Amino acid sequence: SISRENLLKPLQQVCGVLSNRPNIPVLNNVLLQIEDNRLTITGTDLEVELSSQTQLSSSSENGTFTIPAKKFLDICRTLSDESEITVIFEQDRALVQSGRSRFTLATQPAEEYPNLTDWQSEVDFELPQNTLRRLI
Repeated sequence: SISRENLLKPLQQVCGVLSNRPNIPVLNNVLLQIEDNRLTITGTDLEVELSSQTQLSSSSENGTFTIPAKKFLDICRTLSDESEITVIFEQDRALVQSGRSRFTLATQPAEEYPNLTDWQSEVDFELPQNTLRRLI
């Protein structure tokens, strides 16, 4: 489970890179990777990939899943600020729970999600966020 506060901002950032009309259905989803009580959310439009990490309140097991990005974001936005969100993945479905609210979303296999991070560039650099904003 995760607090709405810890989930909403990274999810919004990652959803920002998704295409409105993707040519591959799985690109309507974000990739959720749970490892060592940390959640990594990844989104791509096949040109740009963005990943964001956040801490989970509790986690039962490690795993990798996809979930429909826009629907998941809309659900998270409608919940109250102090909500605790639990997502349970079973086969091709995700059950999103918070308090008495329950939502079931169809998922797609994580293996179908494109992985652009395997691509290696010849030049790597890091730029602080404030510097990038100033340059833009």
